[in-house]
Amino acid sequence: MVVDSLSIVIPCLNESATIKSCITRAKILLAGLPNSGEILVVDNGSTDNTTKIAEAAGATVVTTPLKGYGAALHAGITAANGNFILFGDGDDSYHFDEAMPFIDQLCKGSDFVLGNRYKGGIEEGAMPFLHRYLGTPVISFLGRKSFRLQLGDFNCGMRAIKKTSYEKLQMQSVGMEYATEMIAKASYQKLSIGEVAVKLYKDGRLTRPHLHTWSDGWRHFRLILLLSPKWLLLFPSVLFLLLGLTFGSILAYSYVRAADMVLGIHTLYYSSVFLVISFQLFQWYILAKMHGIQTGLFPEKKMPAFFIRYFSFEKGLILGLILILLGFILSLSVFFLWKGKDFGPLDPLQTFRIVIPAGFLIMVGIQLIVFGFIFYTIRNLYSKKSTVLG
Repeated sequence: MVVDSLSIVIPCLNESATIKSCITRAKILLAGLPNSGEILVVDNGSTDNTTKIAEAAGATVVTTPLKGYGAALHAGITAANGNFILFGDGDDSYHFDEAMPFIDQLCKGSDFVLGNRYKGGIEEGAMPFLHRYLGTPVISFLGRKSFRLQLGDFNCGMRAIKKTSYEKLQMQSVGMEYATEMIAKASYQKLSIGEVAVKLYKDGRLTRPHLHTWSDGWRHFRLILLLSPKWLLLFPSVLFLLLGLTFGSILAYSYVRAADMVLGIHTLYYSSVFLVISFQLFQWYILAKMHGIQTGLFPEKKMPAFFIRYFSFEKGLILGLILILLGFILSLSVFFLWKGKDFGPLDPLQTFRIVIPAGFLIMVGIQLIVFGFIFYTIRNLYSKKSTVLG
């Protein structure tokens, strides 16, 4: 594919010490290309001379009132005229004159290209210890497992993407977690994703880094949970389901002795609790996936699509009422048993094996009715996909 034009987008916030160097390196890259290009510096509220330096160096300055790394990049990419977009930080930690491998990958057919600092090299002092050995490896591991990608560095700040591919992503994040959202949505959109080695240099800024280790790390982690709710909701739901069914089926009729322990009605009670938790988590998983599908956060999957297509408030209401009725019937049987004892003391080993399932059925029945109502509300709430950034 021929590079018609390349737009280099540089988000910045008080980068007066380094922005000229970044622009100079970007010009060197553009000079090596056969066609025209542009350099966009996106100012995110600088209070120093960053914008004046950028304009004097020959860059086009774009401003955005919305604060945040993601907001700045979105504004710059949206304003870009090139069919290829290359972006990197304005602190000179990435050298734009070394970015030709990104362009080559796009020309070879990739829609989206990420840098890998672990392959390209990390200059001494360029990355904090926790970021290098804990934060980025953990985020990258979770990202690989969540989005089924073989990428080594989810947090690399230098990337390239085709303008038409970016427009498909419908980005929403305004903060640092924008980097993770871009990868996740590129995977969901089945874009061709490439990875190239890039070197990370010690930044030349005079101010404190904009990245906050714990808060930004949590934002990345939280977004992974949102974009792939199986970790927080589906997998725990399956675990509690297995525990509840295993112990519940064993203890429904008798106790079990394991070594010096006796598992009886108390364990049976917790088995019902596990099943209720499992049911709750699964409901929230379906709602989270449904919300994501309706808002364009991620593509339609078979299981949520099945629920969206075949489940309804009326079906949830009917099934919930049936479960509640069964629970009341079991409760009524205990009442008559109690009446037969002249309302005196009952044997808990006998009655709790009826009371616990009865209570479980009533709780799940009510939950199912409420779930059906919320499901109906969400399904009818979103008639059009929407985004924060627009």
